[in-house]
Amino acid sequence: MTHWLETLLTGPSEAPACPDVASWWPRHLARSRETPDTMTQAILGGYHADRVGWAFASAYQAALRALVPDLPVHTVAALCVTEKDGNSPRAIRSELREGLLNGAKRWTTLGPEGQLFLVVARDTSVPSDVPVLRVLCISVDQAGVQVEAMPPTPFVPEVPHASLRFESVAVADSAVLPGDGYLCYVKPFRTVEDLHVQAAVLAYLVREARRLQWPRDWSERATAQLLALAALARLPPLANTTHVALAGALAGVAALVAEADGYWQSSEGDEAALRWKRDRALFTVAASQRVQRTERAWQRLKEKK
Repeated sequence: MTHWLETLLTGPSEAPACPDVASWWPRHLARSRETPDTMTQAILGGYHADRVGWAFASAYQAALRALVPDLPVHTVAALCVTEKDGNSPRAIRSELREGLLNGAKRWTTLGPEGQLFLVVARDTSVPSDVPVLRVLCISVDQAGVQVEAMPPTPFVPEVPHASLRFESVAVADSAVLPGDGYLCYVKPFRTVEDLHVQAAVLAYLVREARRLQWPRDWSERATAQLLALAALARLPPLANTTHVALAGALAGVAALVAEADGYWQSSEGDEAALRWKRDRALFTVAASQRVQRTERAWQRLKEKK
């Protein structure tokens, strides 16, 4: 679905000011109701954002719907993985035992505004030498759920995070998502989120490029890169071939971003330029994990020969 192309190239080049989550969410919700295609949601969310933070927030919500299509459209959702010791399977200490969830999570994106949490927890009903993880749908208003806002991050500080505690939270069988929590949700989400976030931020930059009259060929190449990301989003997120192709696409995005840095410098003093300098670090998050993902993909393809 590429009806977003005309919006990118002919739509308004100015984005309405959006200072907080309360302003962003109704706008994102209205756009997401227009199409079920999550990449379109992310791209248009980025295009209409007045800053990187809201491009990221829209992409994050869209990526969650790509991962779990049955998520209600009208709820602010969050995937809760990270704990005190990290986000690897062995670092997960939250437990589902006899229908009750106990544990804690950190750095939950949009957590202070969250309405539905997808909580990754150990399933103690399955005897195993390695953690067996499940994803549980937990509503913020359930008894035993505690939400505490965390300090703003150095970049995209408008997007809030929270620490969560779960004390004997009742979990119905219908609230347990089917399949292995790690293989079916946590692992593919890394790829799904990459695609949606990179596309949203690139769409944001295309609008800014038009507003600030950057060279037209930059926008041409950025638009072509967006089409590549949208095509990749239709591929299996755990396939080695997908990861190899994604590495190439992300390299293309990185080159465009590096080139854009020079154009931003010529707009020094512009409020958006100042925010970009602050928020650009978003592109470096999980960079080493992406390199490892690509190396593993090439190695596995080599082993198939």
